[in-house]
Amino acid sequence: MDKYLPGAVDGSSYDKFPTVPLPPGHRLWRGAAVWERIGQEIELGARAIAVDAYPGVDMEDLTRVLAEQFPDAEIVDIEEAAAKPIGEIDAMIENNLTEDRVFGVLNHQTLEAFYDPDRLRLVAVALASSDRTTFVVGWGATLAPAHFDVIVLADMARWEIQQRQRAGAPNWRCANFDEDPIRKVKRGYFVEWRVADRHKRAIFDRVDYVLDTNVSVRDAKLITVETFAAGLAATVKRPFRVVPFFDPGVWGGQWMRDVCGLGDEPNYAWCFDCVPEENSILLEVNGESIELPALDLVFSHPRELLGEKTFARFGAEFPIRFDFLDTMGGGNLSLQVHPLTDYIQSTFGMHYTQDESYYILDAAEDAEVYLGLKTDVDPSAMEADLRNASRGEGTFDATRFVNTFPAKKHDHFSIPAGTVHCSGANSMVLEISATPYIFTFKMWDWGRVGLDGIPRPIHLDHAMRNIQWGRDSEWTSRNLAPEPVPVSSGPGWVEERTGLHELEFIEVRRHWFEGTVLHDTHGTVNVLNLVEGAEAVVESPSGEFEPFVVHYAETFIVPAQVGAYTIRPHGRSIGQRLGTVKASVRGTHA
Repeated sequence: MDKYLPGAVDGSSYDKFPTVPLPPGHRLWRGAAVWERIGQEIELGARAIAVDAYPGVDMEDLTRVLAEQFPDAEIVDIEEAAAKPIGEIDAMIENNLTEDRVFGVLNHQTLEAFYDPDRLRLVAVALASSDRTTFVVGWGATLAPAHFDVIVLADMARWEIQQRQRAGAPNWRCANFDEDPIRKVKRGYFVEWRVADRHKRAIFDRVDYVLDTNVSVRDAKLITVETFAAGLAATVKRPFRVVPFFDPGVWGGQWMRDVCGLGDEPNYAWCFDCVPEENSILLEVNGESIELPALDLVFSHPRELLGEKTFARFGAEFPIRFDFLDTMGGGNLSLQVHPLTDYIQSTFGMHYTQDESYYILDAAEDAEVYLGLKTDVDPSAMEADLRNASRGEGTFDATRFVNTFPAKKHDHFSIPAGTVHCSGANSMVLEISATPYIFTFKMWDWGRVGLDGIPRPIHLDHAMRNIQWGRDSEWTSRNLAPEPVPVSSGPGWVEERTGLHELEFIEVRRHWFEGTVLHDTHGTVNVLNLVEGAEAVVESPSGEFEPFVVHYAETFIVPAQVGAYTIRPHGRSIGQRLGTVKASVRGTHA
């Protein structure tokens, strides 16, 4: 029996591979069947075929497989044929990349900027004059000004790209195989993925097939664009979960290993279970699943998913992030601060900042949170001690300058940008925050190095420009660690307002319930987590979607267009007291 699971449940019920089922009538091709399907298109007369690949797709493998499967066809690598030299591109994006290891400036170019238009036209001329079946492949294959009989989008989630880069894969058209993976991610986050997403959105209406290359090109999965569209349309009409991913870290703990049923990593630190920029969704097609970037849903159905007002405020971007920070049996997080909105806009080009909060999902008796500054702290003395520690000249005595608060299960601490903070050891944090997830200015990392043996990045200059020194002991106690406020109640349930400060745009409500609770999206996306109880069921009062069962600690999304829905105990939790936390964008209720 696992000590962390509620209700004395044996084993883990946490679903690491949630799927969205499609109704009968759709088909998925896998492996060799993918190329048989493309061969059928050729038999029907297709001569010009574009395979437009997200940067990160293994181009060598793609061209190799096509050559094996279609030995009589011509294969044109659009990147080799028409992309500008990488040195020219590097010069073009130099100001976006900066010299910093972690932070750059968001790029606003389109993919056309990386290509030579004359050479693109030459590809189109050659394609028009050829009587052979021709595959034009690579990121930007559809930029060639030609008619394509078939267009395939070879897609991939950002998290998979990062795993490959850690294993030695380079950035697009780069030779940086051995470069620091953090710098590879920076190039992706600030440049490549931004450009790639603009390009992908622009060609959605032209695509005939979507190819899932998250495993490999050789074992890829293929669906028609009709199945792709039907799957996304079905997802946005019901509650759903994205595919969580887990990552080890130097301060990581043991809670997720037990509750989420994980493998052999010694110290899982993070679980990202609602970060659609990086997570995937799994569509279930006739018993098989195909993995798609969750961003495809955000881009295709922003109004239905986010709601009109949230979309008007953020555009096609999912603004709410849920993730886990596991220090149970681990260590303190780094002492850190997040940028103010004006700073993140003017320095990095991001239009909203990383406000956040710590919801304590579980805690040992000695758990605590570092939050806010002690009253009458001398900023110059704190900065001097931090700089000495960053040079290895002693350690930083955090408790001299920073408040600590005991952290108990179901406490909720607000952390608006500019607040010094970190979670201490022996707690399990459900982090409810805004989505710009890399903008953490570490100030002190307790003298540790990363799992790669390299000191983790410290950004004191950025941090000192953003610390709000007036957030002292009294202000922090009054504003960032308040007691929950009762909002309403009914038969078998109570609703409370908990968490985020008025400076933050996220509203959080907690419901305790033994019976059925009626919820409503009120025209904006809801993100929830079952924070107490083994399982619950989410249902539509009017039968608009099939009952959706969630388990302890699972995060799920309810699209704005769902409207009314109910949550009640289910299965072994019937008769028990359960709890959910629900986040939405404040001030967007229709």
